[in-house]
Amino acid sequence: MTFIAGSDLTTMFYGTLVFLLFAPLLHWLVGRVRMSQIYEKIPGPKAYPFIGTLYLIFGKQPHEIFTVIDQRTRQYDGIHRIWVGMTPEVRLSKAEYVEQVIGASKHMEKANLYRFLGDWLGEGLLTSKGERWFRHRKLITPTFHFNILDGFCEVFAENSAILVERLRAHANTGQPVNVYPFITKAALDIICETAMGVKVHAQTNTEDNAYVAAVYELSSLFLERLVRPWLHPDWLFKRSSLGRKQRTLLEVLHGYTRKVIQERKTVLLEGSSAEESNHLTENEYGGKKRLAFLDLLLQSATASGLLSDEDVREEVDTFMFEGHDTTTAGMSWALFLLALHPEVQEQVHQEIDSIFHGSDRPATMQDLNEMKLLERCLKETLRLYPSVSFFGRTLSEDVTLGGYHVPARTIIGIHTYNVHRDERFFPDAETFDPDRFLPENCEHRHPYAYIPFSAGPRNCIGQKFALLEEKSVVSGILRHYRIRSQRTRAEQLIVNELITRPKDGVLLFLESRT
Repeated sequence: MTFIAGSDLTTMFYGTLVFLLFAPLLHWLVGRVRMSQIYEKIPGPKAYPFIGTLYLIFGKQPHEIFTVIDQRTRQYDGIHRIWVGMTPEVRLSKAEYVEQVIGASKHMEKANLYRFLGDWLGEGLLTSKGERWFRHRKLITPTFHFNILDGFCEVFAENSAILVERLRAHANTGQPVNVYPFITKAALDIICETAMGVKVHAQTNTEDNAYVAAVYELSSLFLERLVRPWLHPDWLFKRSSLGRKQRTLLEVLHGYTRKVIQERKTVLLEGSSAEESNHLTENEYGGKKRLAFLDLLLQSATASGLLSDEDVREEVDTFMFEGHDTTTAGMSWALFLLALHPEVQEQVHQEIDSIFHGSDRPATMQDLNEMKLLERCLKETLRLYPSVSFFGRTLSEDVTLGGYHVPARTIIGIHTYNVHRDERFFPDAETFDPDRFLPENCEHRHPYAYIPFSAGPRNCIGQKFALLEEKSVVSGILRHYRIRSQRTRAEQLIVNELITRPKDGVLLFLESRT
C-alpha cells in the first residue's frame, strides 16, 4: 500500500487550485489571440492592449474627433477595423459592403453601443430586436400614413410662421445671427405636438422646459460615456457620477411621458376631444381633430392588445429622441448650403413664389409635394451632412466583406458620411449639386450609395415625416428672407454628438424679401 505524504497532498491541492483559477484565464487568452489574428488581417490603425485604438481620440475636442474618424476612414478602401478598448469593430464605407450587412433581414440587431440608450428608450424601435421589433414595426407603420402626415403639415406650418417672426428682429441688421437655436426650438415645438400632442412653446417661452433640457443632457451624456471605455460596463457606469446624473434625468423624462400618456389615455377612454382634457392641444383647423403619434399608438394598443403603457412610453420616447435633433441639423445644414449658393437659392425662391404667388397662407401637403427643387436640395444636404453620420449593427452570422472573414457577433460600424462621398457614384463629391437627385441621375445609382435614413428592412420609419417637416420650415424661411453665410464650408466645423451638428451653430445674414 502506497501512502501519500501530507506535503504532497498540499502540493497537489494548491496545484489543482492554481489550475482551476488559471485555466479559464488561459482559455480566455488563447481565444483572444485567435480572435486578434482574425481581425488583424483586416487593415486598420495600430492597436494597443486595453485601450485598443482609442488613443487616436484621447484629449481631442468633439470636432477634432469627427475629423480624426473621417481621415482614418478615407485611408482604407471601404473597410477597416478598430479596437474600442478590447472590443474589435469593423467599419464600412463602401455601398457594396453596406448592402451585405443591412440589405437583408439577417443582421437586424443593432450594435452593442445602443444598449447605452436602453435605460432611456427601453425596447423601442431603435433598440429592439427579433420578434418584438417586427411586431412593433408592423403596429407603428400605419401611424405614418399619408393622411396622418397631412394633418401634421398644419403643425409644421404654424411653427414655421412663429420661427419666421422670431427671426424678424435679426433681419436687415447687417449682423449675422446663429439660426441653429431658433430652428432647434421650432423643431422641439413640432416634435412635442406631433409625438405627444402637447404644446411646450419652446419658441416663445423665456424659460427652458425641463423635459426638453433633459433630452439634450441625455444625448450629450451618451457621448461622454461612449468615449470612456471604463464606463461601458453597466455596473461601473451606474455607480459613477454620470450614471447618477442619468438616473435623475430619466426621472424627469419618463415621469413627463408617463403623465402625458395617462392624460391622453383618459381622453380616449372617455371619448372626449383632446381640447377638453387639460388643453393638450389648443386649436382645431377646418373642423378636423388633430391626432398625435401617441394617440395613434394608444388606439393601436387598445385594438391589438399587444402594447402596454410602458411599450407606448418607449416608442414615444424613441420618436422624441430620433425626431427633433435630426431635423434641426438637416434644416440648419440646408440653410447653410443654400446661403453659400445664391444661384440655387434664387431658383428655390422662384419655385416657392410659383406656388404661393406672394400669399401668406400656410403650406399644405400639396404645396410641399410641388417643391421638387427644394426636395433635391434637402437630399443633397443630407448627402453632404447626413444627420446620423454613423450607425451600427451586430452580425448574426459569419460574412466575407472585401475578401476578409468577419465572424458572427462582430460589431459593424457604417460610416454614412463617407459612403456618401464615393466618387464612383458622386463625382466631385464635395460639391453641392442638387441635380444629383434628378430622376435620371438616380436611376442607375447603387441603392446603398445614399443612406441618410439607413436602408433595408430596418430603415427609418419617419423619413417622410422628416422631409415634409424640413420642406415646410426651410420654405417658410425662404418665403420671407434671402440668406447669406458668414462662414465658408472650410470654416464651418462639424461636431458629431450622435447627430452631425455644425460647431458653434450656423451664422447667417438675413435680408427681408418684402
